[in-house]
This record gives sequence, structure tokens and C-alpha cells, in this order.
Amino acid sequence: MDARGDRWLDREAGPVVRPYAMVRGRTRPRGESFDLISVVAATGERPGDRLRYSPEHARILRRCANPVSVVDLASEIALPLGVVRVLLGDLRDQGLVAVVATIQPVGDRPNRGVLREVLNGLRAL
Repeated sequence: MDARGDRWLDREAGPVVRPYAMVRGRTRPRGESFDLISVVAATGERPGDRLRYSPEHARILRRCANPVSVVDLASEIALPLGVVRVLLGDLRDQGLVAVVATIQPVGDRPNRGVLREVLNGLRAL
């Protein structure tokens, strides 16, 4: 610890930065939020000077070169989900990432008869 006792955790750890400091106190992205299973991907636009982004923004943008779900992204870059959502919102606002529409094929959905049988079975309990 230094003389003030509040700057360092220990010599190897360096300064402690809370997650909300990375997102300047924001808890939600502007606009629509990201679901856990939303799949995001980089749009291919070049960041240029439009956005002064943090190293975390850059890590997210690199990882989004291939489509990835929001929850997997948060896990892979070891940041809290709320922080990842806010940072993704920043990148989305600049047109650098987008939510990829995923549609479940009709064949993978159970038919009404199966659902009705399950519902009747639950009611019988």
C-alpha cells in the first residue's frame, strides 16, 4: 500500500479499477439492451476517429469478428455482463457491431399436440 493506503491492493495487483469506472458509471446501454443469448458481430466498419474507445472496447470488437453470444463474450473476456452490455451499446451506437438476427427453424419447434400433452400432464399433477 502507498502512504494513503487506498491506491494499491498490493505491489503486483496495481491500481484497483471498479467495473463501473470502465463505463463511466453507466449501468445500461443507450437504446435497446442486449439479451443474454443475443448474437453480436462486428459490422466490418472501421472505427477511425469516430470513437475513442477503451482497451475493453477494442477487445470486444476483435472478439466480435466472428458472431458470439453476449453471455459467451462476457465470459471470454472476463468482464461483468452489465459492463459488456454497456460497451456493446457504445460500439453499436457507432455502427461497429450489430445484433445478428437468429431464427429458429420451424422443424425444431414442438407441434401443438406435444405441447397440449405436456400441459395436460402438468395439470394432472
